[in-house]
Amino acid sequence: MYNPQQSLAAQPAPSQAAAPQEERVGNEQIRELLRAYGLRTSLIRLKVIDALHTAGRSGRSIGVRGVHAQLEQLDIPLSFLSVREVLKRLCSEGVISLGSDKCYSLNPQARAVLEQPASR
Repeated sequence: MYNPQQSLAAQPAPSQAAAPQEERVGNEQIRELLRAYGLRTSLIRLKVIDALHTAGRSGRSIGVRGVHAQLEQLDIPLSFLSVREVLKRLCSEGVISLGSDKCYSLNPQARAVLEQPASR
């Protein structure tokens, strides 16, 4: 039986179709960064690094609560403890650094990898 709602739901809106392509470029750069540091790619690492990169582009560093709050605003359901553990691991691997103010920021080498033009 023909269901018009079903066929409409299967077709993404034009604005939704463009968004994943833009996101994919950013994710690919983060994947490259993780490969450069010998780390596996995971969704939580992608999102945490993206949050830190976004904060860094606006000239600030953020702590665990700030990263967690930013992910919550994006409706990404990650626990506070998971975010903290990922930040500690990224810090121990040298991808990010912890400042005396207990805020995290990307290391200059990591930032340089993320700011390279995306390869296609």
